[in-house]
Amino acid sequence: MRILVLGFTGYLGGHVAEHLRALPGTRVLGGGRSSDADHHIDLASADPERLAKTLASAAPDAVVNCAGAVAGDALTLAEVNTRGPAVLCAALRAAAPAARLVHLGSAAEYGPGAPGSKVTESAPTSPVGPYGATKLAGTAAVTASGLDAVVLRVGNPVGPGAPPAGLPGRVAALLREPGPVLRLGDLSACRDFVDVRDVARAVALAVTAQGPLPAVLNIGGGAAVPVRDLVRGLAELAGFRGRIEESAPSSARSAQVSWQCSDITAAQEALGWRPVHSLADSLGALWEGGRTP
Repeated sequence: MRILVLGFTGYLGGHVAEHLRALPGTRVLGGGRSSDADHHIDLASADPERLAKTLASAAPDAVVNCAGAVAGDALTLAEVNTRGPAVLCAALRAAAPAARLVHLGSAAEYGPGAPGSKVTESAPTSPVGPYGATKLAGTAAVTASGLDAVVLRVGNPVGPGAPPAGLPGRVAALLREPGPVLRLGDLSACRDFVDVRDVARAVALAVTAQGPLPAVLNIGGGAAVPVRDLVRGLAELAGFRGRIEESAPSSARSAQVSWQCSDITAAQEALGWRPVHSLADSLGALWEGGRTP
């Protein structure tokens, strides 16, 4: 089975590619802007016809789109998160219409959740800010493509290699060179954290599942965890004995989305998937992974 992974050098993409390579009978091809890519593909600027030729030469049985932008201005986010999936779908229809497409979406597409509740895939979407809006538009492009496609709406990924662009990676980086005070923004929000290794396993199950899949599946931890608990967990692992102050400016999304929790029942039914890593496992792997030998 030939699997093309777009964004294979990123945080999610790297774990996905590693997990897929361990499957028997698979050949994983990397697509992206990296010099290590088997196929040079930049979805933000790709011409559909040229991309179709590239896909035809790759001859994939499945394509996993992990390419995405989490930061930047609205134009950058739209080019990667919205235009990218739309161009990819157009090229796949022309070059590899039978290939399965697994696209990584985001729980940010839902917007604010109701405290105490879990959001299902059929819930209304009301994203806050350009990131969630552009990811939702990308999901719409995939689900309307007519391809054998599934969107995995991923919660807040955490685990080994978490980058500083996200809160877990940023806190871990700060704790590696700690001062007497760890200054962060408001930590009162609750988020649905999911281990990046569990995300990779969900992708593998979606790639290899027999028959059609639901258009959208939630991939999360299935529980709302106070962000403050995550920070305290990392501080304990680091042996931090200073003060944690919530005095730094917070992101607009943190202020507007105080609760996020996904119902993962559909993924369990369609893929036989459920997370196996606890948050403690994830934080331990994150912390140990960045320690100097």
